[in-house]
Amino acid sequence: MAGSAGTPGTPRVLRAMNDRAALDLLLEHGPLSRTRIGKLTGLSKPTASQLLARLEAAGLVLATGTSEGRPGPSAQLYSVNPAAAYAAGIDVTPVRIRAAVADVTGRTVGEFELATPGRRPARPVVRQVTDALDGAVKAAGLARDDVRRLVVATPGAFDPTTGRLRYASHLPGWHSPALLDELAAALPMPVEYENDVNLVAIAEQRLGAARGHGDFVLLWNQEGLGAALVLGGRLHRGWTGGAGEVGFLPVPGAPLVRQVTRANSGGYQELAGSQALPALARELGVGEVPAGPYPEVAADLVATAADHVSGPWRELLQTYATRLATGLASLVSVLDPELVVLSGAALASGGEVLRALVQAELEELAASRPRLVLGDVTEHPVLRGALESALATTRDEVFDTSR
Repeated sequence: MAGSAGTPGTPRVLRAMNDRAALDLLLEHGPLSRTRIGKLTGLSKPTASQLLARLEAAGLVLATGTSEGRPGPSAQLYSVNPAAAYAAGIDVTPVRIRAAVADVTGRTVGEFELATPGRRPARPVVRQVTDALDGAVKAAGLARDDVRRLVVATPGAFDPTTGRLRYASHLPGWHSPALLDELAAALPMPVEYENDVNLVAIAEQRLGAARGHGDFVLLWNQEGLGAALVLGGRLHRGWTGGAGEVGFLPVPGAPLVRQVTRANSGGYQELAGSQALPALARELGVGEVPAGPYPEVAADLVATAADHVSGPWRELLQTYATRLATGLASLVSVLDPELVVLSGAALASGGEVLRALVQAELEELAASRPRLVLGDVTEHPVLRGALESALATTRDEVFDTSR
């Protein structure tokens, strides 16, 4: 009914819009005075005072001190109440599950890591997830019911038409058609599932190198080679959730891989994935290649190569850059993005030296010439993206004062 509460333009809705604007400013800038909030929102001092009183009564903001050390009388400062809500993220790989809990301001308050080695899980996946989550919740000094939302990051993607995990045959125990229902029954909060590389892109979009960019590609190289596609400011997931699974992309310079989902690999993965670097290093005669898990070995090789200006090590880095650019050329030719973000240990370890080589090679191979940058979110980027995704929805729910 026209003019009823909740209708756009009514006082309740306008108040809610002002409340949300103030809360977002407090998240972005930290503690602010009512005068400063009034200036940033365009509200009068009395209206800003009413707004803060309303948010304080709702438990969404706290008075946190005064603006000492400035000319004139001290002003009361306000900040978002960290305990207003909590959200959690989980990062799943074949060898471990890492969980974290963040308060509504985005500060991580509890973390836990559960080792899951072996091709046959020692305990069911549902138990793994709940144990990892409970470990992070306990580290935060909270209870499981305190968490409003959980985002789970996995390689591959859950097909929205079947609910089954695809493109990740190397993740043992996660392919049961009943898994999502079992997790929903075991957990008291809403649970969302997202591809791990997509979540790295969310972290970079909100906190890092892609802030302010509506069209970008994120290329990830760590345990696997993948990409995330952000078009018009939104993630593009594809019909089955497989958009960005570029490791399966056939590319020049690599054998044609058939039955790629069974092999869990493809031409681009074989050419430029982390597992290809030790063999390339031996082929070029750089010296003894250390043993160990290939993501760590690859990152060490790339970091060492970036410190050399000539010889076999430099040839290793140049060859790797050419291989990376070969697959990227197909991506940028189709998508024409504004920006390409390079992330993951096997890319970040090469730093600016590797970035510049890939940029130069890409300009030779593709007509489209996006700017290449290194990712800024380097500490647990998948988990950070899961937390950011969970927090975005949680804030929309908690900060909605129109209800």
